[in-house]
Amino acid sequence: MHEIGIAEAILDAVEKRAAGRPVKHARVRAGALLRISEPAINQAFAMVSAGSPAEGARLELVIVPARHICRTCRHTTTSDDAFASCGGCGGIDIVTEGGDELILESIQTTEAAHVPGHPRGDSGDPARPS
Repeated sequence: MHEIGIAEAILDAVEKRAAGRPVKHARVRAGALLRISEPAINQAFAMVSAGSPAEGARLELVIVPARHICRTCRHTTTSDDAFASCGGCGGIDIVTEGGDELILESIQTTEAAHVPGHPRGDSGDPARPS
């Protein structure tokens, strides 16, 4: 299950961004060539995040297709398939770009807090009047 290693990398990034705050949701952009599914990555993340501030957090997975460029006819397309043939000429001399990225886009912590340095405060902070 290669998702375990990917989940560990995601957890590392989540913990750094959360800075000790409990996390309830994270959004991750993953290239299609990584071949991960949302149920599998959530299961792996649940295993590796046990006992961490991200325990119980749900991952939202956004799959990004790879870009394929045919060297023969220069036709460009996107696909989830690493072994795609050209849709223009049927050739297989293809250059693949992207599709292997893994990016933590955002996290949501369980705390509504004051934004440091913002003089009017955060409207979600019950201790501060709006």
